[in-house]
Amino acid sequence: MGMGSGFIEGFLKSWGVILASEIGDKTFFIAAILAMRHSRRVVFAGAMLALAVMTVLAVLLGWAAPNLISKKWTHYGATALFFFFGARMLYDAVTNAHAGESELDEVEKELQGSPKSPKEGGSDVKLGRLHPLLSALRRFVSPVLLEAFTLTFLAEWGDRSQIATIGLAAASDVIGVTLGGIVGHAMCTGAAVLGGKHLAEHIDERMVAYFGGALFLIFGGHSLYTGVPE
Repeated sequence: MGMGSGFIEGFLKSWGVILASEIGDKTFFIAAILAMRHSRRVVFAGAMLALAVMTVLAVLLGWAAPNLISKKWTHYGATALFFFFGARMLYDAVTNAHAGESELDEVEKELQGSPKSPKEGGSDVKLGRLHPLLSALRRFVSPVLLEAFTLTFLAEWGDRSQIATIGLAAASDVIGVTLGGIVGHAMCTGAAVLGGKHLAEHIDERMVAYFGGALFLIFGGHSLYTGVPE
């Protein structure tokens, strides 16, 4: 497989995984709700900065994995992750696991303590509780940008899309995976920021789970079919 096709494959897989994982996910709803209270541009910038950092970190971990573990094991480990996530999402959709409290409800509860004023200074108290370093950064960086960055970063840590990105980077072109992931995050976050709560309320989490599960299984099957890259 040539370098060009490897890049395209890595880009499309990463882009697809992010779209399948992030629409209707916690980070999506965080951006949607924050954008209703504050500047959309600032919320988008803070959320995207966090997601871009997380994508690069995940890719670096995936890139380093074949140097520490056999490429064969990393490839089939990533393949197993695709099948696991796909089966889990389809199981949740079939059993209607989303029938209880939705991700949107959970995020709204978590953000209830955050002031709803559209002014950027409204997040100072919450940021001050998170970490002393953030209190110092408030003097130089928009508090809203810091809030969007921090909430998104914490929500994304250990998330399904991050783990899938690590697996992709271990078996695919790292540049393609990085750019595909960032573009996918930008599309999802942009839709959340522009659509706001109205869009968030109309997302059918069960249908998203069906689509995401099927996509993960397709990627797993493709990875199994192509075998270990040379």
